[in-house]
Amino acid sequence: MAGKMGARLPLNASLGAALVLTAFGAQASVQLSACDAPLETVLNKSNLFDARAVWLNRQLAKWPGADAGGTFKLYHSASGQIAAAAGAKVYGADGTLAMSVHTGAIPADAAQRFKYVGNGAVLAVAAADQARLAALLKQQLVLVQENADGTVRDATTLQIAGALDDIYAAADKAPDLGVTLAKGHTAFKLWAPTAQQVSVCTYDNGYGKASGVDSMRFDAATGIWSASRRSNLSGKYYKYVVDVVAPSKGLVRNLVTDPYSISLTTDSLRSYIADLDSAKLKPAGWDKAPVPKKVAAQTDMSVYELHVRDFSINDSTVSEANRGKYTAFTETGSNGMKHLAALSRAGMTDIHLLPVYDIGSVPEKGCVVPQPSGAPDSDSQQALVGATFIKDCYNWGYDPYHYSAPEGSYATDPADGARRIVEFRQMVMALHKANLRVGMDVVYNHTYRGGQEEKSVLDRVVPGYYHRLNAKGVVERSTCCDNTATENMMMAKLMIDSAELWTRHYKIDSFRFDLMGHQPRAAMEALQARVDKAAGRRVNLIGEGWNFGEVENGARFVQASQLSLNGSGIGTFSDRGRDAVRGGGAGDSGEKMFSMQGYINGLVYDPNAHAGQRPKEDLLRTADLVRVGLAGSVRTYKMKTWQDKELELQAIDYSGQPAGYASEPSEVVNYVENHDNQTMYDVNAFRLPLATTSAERARVQMLGAAINAFSQGVAYYHAGFDILRSKSLDRNSFESGDWFNRLDWSYQDNYYGVGLPPEADNGKDYALMKPLLANAAIKPAPADIAFARDAFRDLLKIRASSTLFRMRTAADIRERLHFLNTGSAQVPTVVAARLDGAGYAGAGFKTVTYLINVDKVEQSIVADGEKGKQYRLHPVHTAAGAADQRARAARYDSATGRFTVPARTAVVFVE
Repeated sequence: MAGKMGARLPLNASLGAALVLTAFGAQASVQLSACDAPLETVLNKSNLFDARAVWLNRQLAKWPGADAGGTFKLYHSASGQIAAAAGAKVYGADGTLAMSVHTGAIPADAAQRFKYVGNGAVLAVAAADQARLAALLKQQLVLVQENADGTVRDATTLQIAGALDDIYAAADKAPDLGVTLAKGHTAFKLWAPTAQQVSVCTYDNGYGKASGVDSMRFDAATGIWSASRRSNLSGKYYKYVVDVVAPSKGLVRNLVTDPYSISLTTDSLRSYIADLDSAKLKPAGWDKAPVPKKVAAQTDMSVYELHVRDFSINDSTVSEANRGKYTAFTETGSNGMKHLAALSRAGMTDIHLLPVYDIGSVPEKGCVVPQPSGAPDSDSQQALVGATFIKDCYNWGYDPYHYSAPEGSYATDPADGARRIVEFRQMVMALHKANLRVGMDVVYNHTYRGGQEEKSVLDRVVPGYYHRLNAKGVVERSTCCDNTATENMMMAKLMIDSAELWTRHYKIDSFRFDLMGHQPRAAMEALQARVDKAAGRRVNLIGEGWNFGEVENGARFVQASQLSLNGSGIGTFSDRGRDAVRGGGAGDSGEKMFSMQGYINGLVYDPNAHAGQRPKEDLLRTADLVRVGLAGSVRTYKMKTWQDKELELQAIDYSGQPAGYASEPSEVVNYVENHDNQTMYDVNAFRLPLATTSAERARVQMLGAAINAFSQGVAYYHAGFDILRSKSLDRNSFESGDWFNRLDWSYQDNYYGVGLPPEADNGKDYALMKPLLANAAIKPAPADIAFARDAFRDLLKIRASSTLFRMRTAADIRERLHFLNTGSAQVPTVVAARLDGAGYAGAGFKTVTYLINVDKVEQSIVADGEKGKQYRLHPVHTAAGAADQRARAARYDSATGRFTVPARTAVVFVE
């Protein structure tokens, strides 16, 4: 039904009507004053309608729920003045198109793309009218089902992506959207096919009034508006003035930044004009600086996930001006860079940076840094953080504003559009010099804002196109925010163009995609091809392949999700091993935070006071899931289960899904902690019995590290995991400020017990948290932190010492990985495996056998097949200064094939 009705405005008083007379291309001039106007000027307010009908292509539309009765008409109004109340006649339109009921087949591509659209009448634009549709899409369009007397039975607007993608398919090949500089010219191009007119405003700096305005020309083949100035405007700034019908407002004049911005001024108020190939934007030696060659195959990746601000804001060895900035990475003598260099030497390959594109949630000028204080279990710290989070300097950054521009709050001067480009490159160079590759966490699945909101960009250029809509035309928000529609041609193009820019111009080596399962596999594979070509080498792609929301189970397209990426070579994070190791699930709260123990923190063998008596079968089942992770979650790997069945991993159950889901080990990312949810140390504060000493807690954490290091696939670690990082039990620290996200590279504190975590996500569990935070015995001593730091590096060295921990193919794993101590008679607190190295490139050893004993006591297993071997401890274990002296007490008896492993110890034997 038509929505809220507004007063009818006479068309002769409508600026929109005047604009339509310009034919959307022969421009009426925009005054220079428009460039300094508010971000939105409503030229004509419209009546509001939902958008239940969907354009399938330039000819067909589908209206779910509508029967084929009555007459269908498409009304249009350049000024957005259509009124269509049920039972009344339509008024305020400039004209109409008749639409007929289509009874033939829907073209296969459209039928597949819009398979999720409900049943209803399919309507067709007459062949003679199809040429008009492009121009009509610049206006308000209302589809009306009329009774015989011409009154409205029902009315709706239409979702436009299908029509735009069909009409303007040529835009997908446009190589130069945004700003380009060449031979004394500055050119601007903006895809805005529904705009009635577009102008580009130029500014001499980031704060003064506009110095110029140019009308842009519309290309009917691509939907792209363009303008060119016969001067090099490098170093200046620009915005677009876009006159467009916005469904939520009417005909509006939007003053908006460029979706293809490569840099901006403070708080992203203006887009920056620059050539990223300019020598002025390159640090000395940039072009010739080598890229680390540590990763020959994706399974070679060992990743450290790090937030730019976390890295240095708390590091007193970094100069004050550089703390929290890109440039902190250039201070090679700082504690933080020494830490990263040591990880690199041990075998870490990649630093993955939490979002570093332009974000909308941190003020780039005048942000505040609260200074909390209080008792370990006080709520005063979180209260202060909660009172300032909107204006403080901290956010994880999952709030995309401009996808292809560096974030300004990490630059030493956010007002200078050049500075953030140069300093970002300096950061990359510094990490590359430390022999660490650089990965980016990218969030193409949603935007920070949509519609006509202040920090919305895409919707203010092409309203209703870039975001995924529900059955009423409302933006889907299953990802937390306004979901983008990467199934739409130009949103996919924006994503792919952006990833190519980061690859080509910033030498990014790998990408981590947030909520990648909300994107089509086809778009991700196209992106892979593009970035590989840009880099001249393989660029590694990994992401969250969670399957949920409006796209769940392939509802709209083949997803880039765990179960749908087989054969793609794109990696997804595995929750199988994560949950088995940690216990429980990511969303646990209340008593479950204690009772849902996992493999390393006491399930069955060391119950805490909340756990009760769990059956031994729970431990056996969990041990099998740990083995699934160790085998790279490869579908076709066969294993003897705790029930003495030989099963492929895809036949083992994980919460109703196949435990083994990957075709190849490159498609799995193994982790036990990342930025989301509680850190491992905090999980273990809940799940380990209270009597567990801090030294033993450190050992337990390193058992998790060992399982990750020995697992086939990509190894992924959260920064600070190796120094027992705590967030004082915070389950979601995305806006918890520096206080709850700090890192201590002096290794004196892990920041456990710095107050109750923010109430919004944790308050319901305060009563359970307070006694834990007040318990000083849980907090590690510096010696515990030092042990974990060094033991972690030893595990990295072991993983790096042999490709047997990083096997290339599923066939390799099937042939060379053999689990010991399996079946119903196993010692359930020990996982053990032999890796056969004969003839395997990079194996380094004839045989490698690893054992992980999670029990509180020494355990032995007998493996008949291992009799008569010449095993010795791995050289890392016996090296001077080896971190885990307990591992040296591990024993192997050649005569019996007996391995004996000390309590809470991971050990590797080789021959």
